[in-house]
Amino acid sequence: MALSELTKKRAEKTLSAYCKARVPGYLKDKVRVDFKFRGNTGTLYEERPDFNRPDTWVDTVVAQFRFDPKSMDWTLYCADRNAKWHLYDEIERSKNIQDLLKEVDRDPTGIFWG
Repeated sequence: MALSELTKKRAEKTLSAYCKARVPGYLKDKVRVDFKFRGNTGTLYEERPDFNRPDTWVDTVVAQFRFDPKSMDWTLYCADRNAKWHLYDEIERSKNIQDLLKEVDRDPTGIFWG
């Protein structure tokens, strides 16, 4: 079962606001934070200009939010150094993606933002 359009729109609105607020205006030419959806999964990522080719932006995954249509819950995942996703078990799944996004922002283990 796919993510409902309403649930996706709510998540996109929450993630858009987060991304917009994450980077101060004076740094927008040096770093960007954005997200993309694929199926029931939203991936948050950071972009920076490539060191050798400053006109090319390179992205690094930050966090992944997976929606389970049966339970109507979001689950948070973190990536290892090879960009392989693992369940982030420091927080319970939630009906509200905002709860998980707060944990990413707080980043008590340093797994999301380093």
